[in-house]
Amino acid sequence: MSIIPQRNNILNGSGKYLDPKADLTFKLVFGEHPDLMMSLLNALLPLDDDGQITKVEYLTPEMVPENPGKKNSVVDVRCTDQQGRQFIVEMQLYWNPYFQQRVLLNASKAVVRQLQQGEDYRLIHPVYCLSLVNQIGFESEPDEFYHDYAIVNTEHPERRIEGLRFVFVELPKFQPKTIAEKKMAVLWLRFLTEIGGDQTEAPAELLDNELTSKALGIVEKSAMSDAQLYAYEQFWRAVIDEQALIDGGYTKGREEGRAEGEAIGRADGERSKALETARKMKAKHYPVADIAEMTGLTEKEVESV
Repeated sequence: MSIIPQRNNILNGSGKYLDPKADLTFKLVFGEHPDLMMSLLNALLPLDDDGQITKVEYLTPEMVPENPGKKNSVVDVRCTDQQGRQFIVEMQLYWNPYFQQRVLLNASKAVVRQLQQGEDYRLIHPVYCLSLVNQIGFESEPDEFYHDYAIVNTEHPERRIEGLRFVFVELPKFQPKTIAEKKMAVLWLRFLTEIGGDQTEAPAELLDNELTSKALGIVEKSAMSDAQLYAYEQFWRAVIDEQALIDGGYTKGREEGRAEGEAIGRADGERSKALETARKMKAKHYPVADIAEMTGLTEKEVESV
């Protein structure tokens, strides 16, 4: 299945379901159903058995840190749990060099905004960032799709500073066989990677599970209003346009780099010829000043050949 739908096939396909990675569908599933959000977090975050999430509440808009670099290709939902921990769940459709820095910025803001001036630092609760990435961005083995980052002592990794945790999941690398034990992790990742094409029926494993079956019902085309279908289509069109701009900038940069390289190559070739000419003229005892004038080299360069 293509990572991004084609412009002429956003809604015209025969598929039964909309892609859950879009802004509309992702937020309908995980931004309006706490049980589904809680299941996703427990499945994909590195939480201890006694630290499982049992209740989530969505953050109100005024509690959500600003995201100055947000584009059409970024979708996020934020919530807190019964322990006060905060969770930022983000769908990133395109990888770019600044993605990790933006995730770090947003997580840091979520920490800072927990305290008012003069309050006790012990009131700060941990922040977890779960970033679902729809393109390959990490230089790692083909089956290494799950990347867990914590603040650790470089000489003693078992020693940690608690408070910030970052998990990146590269969806294109995911294969069901790569997770042996966590059944819900497999089911949710299959839901995110397999749903939204031209299939007329979902996999039986997703339909048989109560939570993923509920999510499938939410993203059915037939369950959407005309306004929702329009919003879905406009989201993907904006994403496609954004990708075109990114690709265009990459192509332009590559062409400019090639032209600059060719110009440097020509200059290096001309300099090599000038140096070779200078050597021959010096061998015939031409005056240094005359050689410099004829070759375009400096007298110092002529003397050094």
